[in-house]
Amino acid sequence: MGQPVKSVDAAAPPDTAPQPGTAVKPTVAETSAGRWERCLIPLILLAVGFLLGRYTKPPSAPPGQPQPVTAPTPAAVATTKSATKDDQQESTTTSEVSMEDVLRLARESLTRLETEIDDYTATLVKQERIGSQLRPAEEIELKLQTARWVDGKLKRPKRVYLRFVSPQSLAGQEVIWDQAAADGKMVAHGAGILNVMRVRLEPEGFLAMRGNRYPVTQIGLTNLVRKLIQRGERDLEGDNVVVTMSTGHQEGQTPCTLIQVRRLMPTDGPDDFSLAEISFDQQRLIPLRYTAFGWSSEGGEDTLPMIESYTYTNVELNVGLTDSDFDPDNLDYQFP
Repeated sequence: MGQPVKSVDAAAPPDTAPQPGTAVKPTVAETSAGRWERCLIPLILLAVGFLLGRYTKPPSAPPGQPQPVTAPTPAAVATTKSATKDDQQESTTTSEVSMEDVLRLARESLTRLETEIDDYTATLVKQERIGSQLRPAEEIELKLQTARWVDGKLKRPKRVYLRFVSPQSLAGQEVIWDQAAADGKMVAHGAGILNVMRVRLEPEGFLAMRGNRYPVTQIGLTNLVRKLIQRGERDLEGDNVVVTMSTGHQEGQTPCTLIQVRRLMPTDGPDDFSLAEISFDQQRLIPLRYTAFGWSSEGGEDTLPMIESYTYTNVELNVGLTDSDFDPDNLDYQFP
């Protein structure tokens, strides 16, 4: 530590003390302390906002406010509002396939995402288990520009804009991350009355990762498919998985191919699951949902504990996003 900074008044002789009624000039130390207080108070408020938003159970939304969304249950036991279970069984064809069949489909999807998709908008519903706690489902409006590499050089950076719709504790919070800007940090602001200032956070830092399994840098369809391939390749060897593929499945109103991967025994490895479900848009060959379930001591797929779920709806591809879509100064955004 350096020597303490002396104030101007501290250097004056004792007989030059200010007379009554004379204004006292603040010392350098007092001025610096005031600046620090003015800077630290908003930072503390914003940090509290992030923590409260991530760890406070949201109350029921009042009339007219966004309602909490729910993530899917296993498709094997779920029914839809538009069709009975018997109707679904009649329209769905299921067959057992190999893991290599699934990997072939996933690699085709990855090639399309890496070479043909420049950007997209979507609504993302995610729900994750953090430790032993299953967090409420979060609904997020998403804009994403995909990265493009040419000859090992980054020609177009990955850029992400997020606006939280629900739960109510996060509604209105916005995040922007640009691979080539802000030193790789995400720019964010709190929700509601805690929207007092912009803050830059390390994507994998303490605050940014609170309540999240993965950093914002890994969000999106491309990374989702990459993870599916990595996990599938680990299950190529051995006979611990049974894989089925169903056509005629629907995510919302979109016809999909549903892949279900069931493990017969726990592996105790990373990302271990008993059942994983992946829905691929049959026409566009992109993943619309990934859900993984853990192991249940009670038996039956209707009691499986959810590990993580990511569902993409309202996906619009190659919409022509521009710099303004990833600019905190965009007047359509609420960055202070």
